[in-house]
Amino acid sequence: MLTYPLIHPPLLAALAAAGHGSRILIADGHFPSSTHTNPAAAMIHLNLRPGLLSGDQVLETLLDAVAIERAVVMASDGAPVPAHDAYRAALGEEVAFEAVERFAFYDLARADDVAVVIATGDQRQWSNLLLTIGVVGVTPRKGH
Repeated sequence: MLTYPLIHPPLLAALAAAGHGSRILIADGHFPSSTHTNPAAAMIHLNLRPGLLSGDQVLETLLDAVAIERAVVMASDGAPVPAHDAYRAALGEEVAFEAVERFAFYDLARADDVAVVIATGDQRQWSNLLLTIGVVGVTPRKGH
């Protein structure tokens, strides 16, 4: 029995297979994961029901498992996005953070370097998050 906070076997395997520079997409409940992602990426379904699990909960767990060097979010239509503020706070100042236009985000999600897609039940609009895995020891993220 694992005692580590991340115990989801397919997600552990997908993260172990990814490396520096690989990307992880945390997709909200509105994201078209079956048509707008890299078809070679490991698809992890954590969308049990609307609202469960949230992108924040997935990010919190991932930060204990992998180093993150960069984050990209889908830009809104100009309205403030509480999910973006929460992600920025969780990632900290040392992680580069960028918002890109919706269709540019879709292009990034389809790229060959997206190794893992995590479908969540997050119902917040614009709460998609694309993470780039960093080098262990360069962007340490331990102890939340």
